[in-house]
Amino acid sequence: MSTIAEFEKTDIGTIQIAPEVIEVIAGLATVEVEGVAGMSGGFAGGIAELLGRKNLSKGVKVEVGQREAAVDVSIIIQYGNKIPEIASQIQQNVKRSIEMMTGLHVVEVNVHIHDVYFKPAEKLEDDDSQLRVK
Repeated sequence: MSTIAEFEKTDIGTIQIAPEVIEVIAGLATVEVEGVAGMSGGFAGGIAELLGRKNLSKGVKVEVGQREAAVDVSIIIQYGNKIPEIASQIQQNVKRSIEMMTGLHVVEVNVHIHDVYFKPAEKLEDDDSQLRVK
């Protein structure tokens, strides 16, 4: 969404918040949650970025009105975490962050799990203690 909605009129002008700002806030609030390995560019078919903070709006889609916002986030979750708990934490954190920073009412936060991240196996060092037979 590239249009900037008029948010608030004041005595000396208007305040406008670009949808990209809401996307960045939602992206930051999402990666703050422990158990999130990264954002996924699922909506645009992009490649997942694990723990990347280069593009904080990657994997985030927002719809912004005059007073309300709806958010969709696509994530990669770390293996071993309870998906419903992580998703609930993301919803609460995103809603709280957007409402606190912008004053917009967040009507929904949809969490889409696109992948599970497994930590790479650690390599065993080649030393004599690791050998079965000498």
